[in-house]
Amino acid sequence: MSESKLTASEMEFLQETLSTDYKLSNIRLRQGEHQYAIAKAIAGFQLELYLPDVKDIVKSLYGEEKTADIQLVRKVQTILKKMEKSNIVRILPKKKPWELQRYALSSFKFQDADKNLVILATDEQIKQAQNLLDSTPTRQEASMARLKNAKTNVYTFILGFIVVAAYVLSVWGIIQPTISPIIFVFGFSIAVAGSLLLGKILSRG
Repeated sequence: MSESKLTASEMEFLQETLSTDYKLSNIRLRQGEHQYAIAKAIAGFQLELYLPDVKDIVKSLYGEEKTADIQLVRKVQTILKKMEKSNIVRILPKKKPWELQRYALSSFKFQDADKNLVILATDEQIKQAQNLLDSTPTRQEASMARLKNAKTNVYTFILGFIVVAAYVLSVWGIIQPTISPIIFVFGFSIAVAGSLLLGKILSRG
């Protein structure tokens, strides 16, 4: 479920959440109540570096068929808005205008309105999420890696063509009635140098 293309700002926010200690909240987070269940559901997603929208949360709590229940979805959205005002969740900007807003916890540890300490993830779970985050590229890094691979493929193709053409030229130079040592040496030298360079490029890939 891990989201593979996080933005730099999303990575930074996830990092902040993982390292944040107890936050104060003015609403209750008691097991068996909606706020707690929603927070726990978001925590499950967020530990896998996935930032859920309201339908993801509804699906996690009530099953996929309930995501079509507009009244339930709106009820959960209302609770999420209340939780945002209480500093428990943060509403994230949409990636695309037609998408649903996504949500994230501001911490995995809270002191609620009843002064209860609420822990939504163990230290071990947080550590595992931190390790996952450290190994996850941002969308920009993934895009740069794809661009680099594309450029390497183009260079490999061009260099391969040059090597083949140089070998053909060297062979052509020695099959002529009058052998041209200059053409042969030039073509063979280019072919050998190109082959060595091509080998280095392919070994790095």
